[in-house]
Amino acid sequence: MGRADDRRARQRGARRGKSTKSGIRRLFTWKKLLGSFFVFCLLLMGAFVAFYLYVPVPSANADADLQSNVYKLSNGKVIARTGKVNREKVDLSQVPLEVQHTFVAAENKTFYQDHGVDFKGTARGLYNTLQGRKQGGSTITQQYVKNYYLSSDQTVTRKLKELVVSLKIDRKFSKETILTGYINTSYYGRGAFGIQAAAQAYYGIDAKNLNVSQGAYLASLLQAPSQYDWSSATAEGKKLVKARWAYTLDNMVEKKWIDPSKRAEQKFPIPQKPKPESGLKGQTGYLVKAANQELEAQGISEAEIDAGGWTVTLNIDPKKQAQLQKTLREQLTSKLHPKSSTVDADTQAGAVSVNPHTGAVEALYGGEDYLKHEYSNAKRVDYQPASTFKPLILAAALESGAKTQEGQPIKANTIYDGDSRRPVVDSNGNKVGFAPPNEDNQSYGQINVQTAMNNSVNSVFAQMGVDVGLDKVRQLGVDLGMSSLKNAQAVPAMTLGSYGASPMEMAGIYATFDNHGKKVTPTIVKSATHPAREPFKPQKAIGSQVISPQTADAVTSVLTGVVDQGTGTVVKNKAQQVAGKTGTSDNNKSAWFTGYTPNLVTSVGMFGEAAKAHVEDGKKVQAGAQVTISGAAGSGTRVNGGGFPAEIWAAYTFGLDMKPSKFSLDTDQGAAVTPTAPPSSPASPPPSTPPPPSTPPPSTSSAPPPSHSPDPTHSGPGGGDTSAGNSTSTGSNGDQGTSEGTSSNGGTNSNGGNASSTGGEPAGGGTSSTGGGNPTGGGNGNTTNGPLSGWQD
Repeated sequence: MGRADDRRARQRGARRGKSTKSGIRRLFTWKKLLGSFFVFCLLLMGAFVAFYLYVPVPSANADADLQSNVYKLSNGKVIARTGKVNREKVDLSQVPLEVQHTFVAAENKTFYQDHGVDFKGTARGLYNTLQGRKQGGSTITQQYVKNYYLSSDQTVTRKLKELVVSLKIDRKFSKETILTGYINTSYYGRGAFGIQAAAQAYYGIDAKNLNVSQGAYLASLLQAPSQYDWSSATAEGKKLVKARWAYTLDNMVEKKWIDPSKRAEQKFPIPQKPKPESGLKGQTGYLVKAANQELEAQGISEAEIDAGGWTVTLNIDPKKQAQLQKTLREQLTSKLHPKSSTVDADTQAGAVSVNPHTGAVEALYGGEDYLKHEYSNAKRVDYQPASTFKPLILAAALESGAKTQEGQPIKANTIYDGDSRRPVVDSNGNKVGFAPPNEDNQSYGQINVQTAMNNSVNSVFAQMGVDVGLDKVRQLGVDLGMSSLKNAQAVPAMTLGSYGASPMEMAGIYATFDNHGKKVTPTIVKSATHPAREPFKPQKAIGSQVISPQTADAVTSVLTGVVDQGTGTVVKNKAQQVAGKTGTSDNNKSAWFTGYTPNLVTSVGMFGEAAKAHVEDGKKVQAGAQVTISGAAGSGTRVNGGGFPAEIWAAYTFGLDMKPSKFSLDTDQGAAVTPTAPPSSPASPPPSTPPPPSTPPPSTSSAPPPSHSPDPTHSGPGGGDTSAGNSTSTGSNGDQGTSEGTSSNGGTNSNGGNASSTGGEPAGGGTSSTGGGNPTGGGNGNTTNGPLSGWQD
């Protein structure tokens, strides 16, 4: 009986388990799941139908509500009112058929066949909106609805409304009516709404006179008006818009709107230069444009800005701005004679002044007049910063704990070989194909890093960059805010500042040093409000710690030596402690001084940009191309960073009503803590290999110190850069470097001449800054990989 009972018990348990599993299967059968899915779809469809019936076609946006933008200085003074909407509607019959087709080919090839919406694109847009990313309308009808009936708000509700209204509009109006509305309401850049305004803004003609190539360019603009405007586009932007233009024409061939032979005849139609608003004369235009660019970078589109209604308050300090403009006029532009001197006509200048504690841009000089030269010299990144880049190499060395080839930690008193054209070697002792000359081909022998920074010794920093690791140097430059390094090759020539930077970027980098290593992003917008929008939140100007306070303070300490005993003695002041660095680029196409006190950082740059096309040494030079500034303002010789730029910096800074202050530094190295010995005054260049000095070794200079220290108003002589003699060097697989020295004639050179060098492939250490200067001059300067001709200090 026991065994029988046990067997019956097991059978009852098995039946109960089977019953449980069967119950689960009955609950989740494929029929029930499929049925649930269909019910869900029906509910969605029902909801959509209800939404479709609920949402009406709204009234059109009222142009009468559009207002001017108001721009104010930090004290509330209004400096500009802009934003007048440039719009003139035209009938579709006034637009050539081929031009009409360019818009369809560029934006929505299925426009004539679809029902006004792209469900796949809309779903993608909804997803991106939920993710916080921007996503444009998918079809011409949807974009027209957004432009004319709705807004550019990136919300799920607006996207759903766009979908429903687009379906209704497609049913209510003909394709021709929709296309007419689309081309008349779209924003093309340059303040132009609609194809008629765009035709006038870009080609100076009416829409009825546009040809197919011009139409394809205007249609291409709609994707990114600011980025694709030829007058201000970067090299990448020009490449992208030309590709977009070609894509449009190719689609027209595919749709049989033009035949292949006509497509082959088309040439890219470069538009005319923009005509700035008359109210933006002088520096006003540069300030307004810089503010708009900052707003755009933070998500407010150019079209939204140009539509008006904004009140923008800038961080610009009216007293500092007035002082900067006055200084540039007195120290430089009044000395230029562009009508009688080609080099004077080619000379441009830019400057930016930043508060290192707040990141506020307190003064900005973009050029002599925005109406004459729209491209801002304060923000251009197409010229080499040259030796003003050297402090970044030292910062990278200190931050990473790098060591020399001999295993010694790199510090201000570390000894390097300062001989001119000393071959740079890697960690295995192999030559990397890079051996830059020093200024005047001068050899310094065994010197410490402080002395090398004072005299801007190229051979030392070229080797230091390799010792640190070029990738580390490049990455630190990116972290500090040098945009050209983001996609740059890490090559030895970069140690001489061969990649481009702007005065705005260099001011931000040095402000980070001044701010003890906390990232400073120069910010010009203090506030921006609009009656129909949420309050705008300006970008965070003070960021995280990108380098340690000890690294930043050590760099500052070393840079005080440049001012006290090196190439920057023009700015030396008995009452005010100053740190800074000079720089003079390849073939004297630019000259820099970036310096700072504890409470203000200012970067000043001079740039050679061909004012008009001409022939030089048998070669054609295009308008806007980078050219030399040697001999500018009657100097008759090389313009160095220790000359005009440093003189401008000193006159501006010491002309401000600021109390003297001293740096508070957490460091035990550098000239501010352990000053180097006074520079010697050799009658002739020192021997190429002097005996090793004691530590710290005496500083060596190419000129005697000033006879007296300049007073706070900067009267009397001071040190500056000297020009190089005529020399040429060749690298086995790379490029040659930069040059810089000192002088006692107030900062200008006394013996002109140029040094040049040639090199091999970029892999051996070469980059170059090539191309035209500003886009308004018909060219765009680009930093590219390739041989670096000449040298920089």
